[in-house]
Amino acid sequence: MSPTTFKLVAVVGGGLLAGLVVFGLVQIGTSSEVPEDTVAVAAGTTTSSSSSTTTSTSSTTSTSTTTTLPPKETLIIQGTGDVNLDPGYIPSLEANGYDYAWAGLEGLFLDDDLTVINLECAPTDTPNPQPKEFVFRCPTESLASLLPAGVDVANMGNNHSGDHGPDGFVDGRANLIAAGVAPVGAGANLIEAGKPALFEIGGWTVAVLGFGGVYPTTAWFATEDGPGMRNGDDIPSMVEAVEAAAAISDILVVSIHWGVELDTEPSPDDIERAEAMIDAGADVIFGHHAHRLQPYDIVNDSAVFWGLGNFVWPRFSTAGSTTAVARAVIHPDGQIEACLIPAFIENSGQPVLTGEPECGPDR
Repeated sequence: MSPTTFKLVAVVGGGLLAGLVVFGLVQIGTSSEVPEDTVAVAAGTTTSSSSSTTTSTSSTTSTSTTTTLPPKETLIIQGTGDVNLDPGYIPSLEANGYDYAWAGLEGLFLDDDLTVINLECAPTDTPNPQPKEFVFRCPTESLASLLPAGVDVANMGNNHSGDHGPDGFVDGRANLIAAGVAPVGAGANLIEAGKPALFEIGGWTVAVLGFGGVYPTTAWFATEDGPGMRNGDDIPSMVEAVEAAAAISDILVVSIHWGVELDTEPSPDDIERAEAMIDAGADVIFGHHAHRLQPYDIVNDSAVFWGLGNFVWPRFSTAGSTTAVARAVIHPDGQIEACLIPAFIENSGQPVLTGEPECGPDR
């Protein structure tokens, strides 16, 4: 998202927080009061206030307020697959700095309206490595590269966000918020892990949810009173969360970790979950985990990117380094256009665009 794009997530009383950019992780199904974990940061622009008119006569005075909704604009929402900012796994990030990860994208994420990534590492400075084969940690200094690159939302619902223990889910969420990025898909408990990030952009309310359908053990799932990620395998629970988020938004985006490693086509389980979420109100789905680029489809007027492969990742093979940025274009009439912008991990930790977008307006 461009740094000058206004984004707001929480309705405050009867008005907006003037002069602030607010993104909130709103608990669905409750009042519209500002949640405790709503975050405000300095805004590049301000929003315009609604107009009101007052009429008076000699005997009575009536006051009426007319709110003019802004016209809906064309939106560009983009998503990526796995982003790993662990300098131990990708030494080039330590050698060149974390901005190196985004240097091959030509500012692509700064020119869209919303960018969602899958953050495939525990964003914590408190090491607590778990007993598993691959353990990733992205230090908080790495998170500072996200917002300047145009990243707005980071999904924590995956099989590495808990690599440094349950407290890492909570700590990592707080660290992302401090870096100006909205975390989804994990939290201190089931409710927090299922909160959508909400944005007011171009006359639309856009919600983003995260789910983790790949997990080392079920202990990684958030519970009513315990931290973890939102279960991306439990279709009834997913549908409930999607329906609730869709009820408070115009466009609903889902980032989900699913699929089978090295597969180049979606699994039957992925298709079942996608169809259930679309029926519940999902408009755009960004899938990831397989470490291979998979196709996209328009399913019942919604865009499904089945698997976005590696993105900020080591260069191990040609197949594993072939990647793309998913682009969903939301037109003012609600129609959704989709395409993949091709990219390639030319050097470990640095995807480079190799083609032009075939959908959406030029910017």
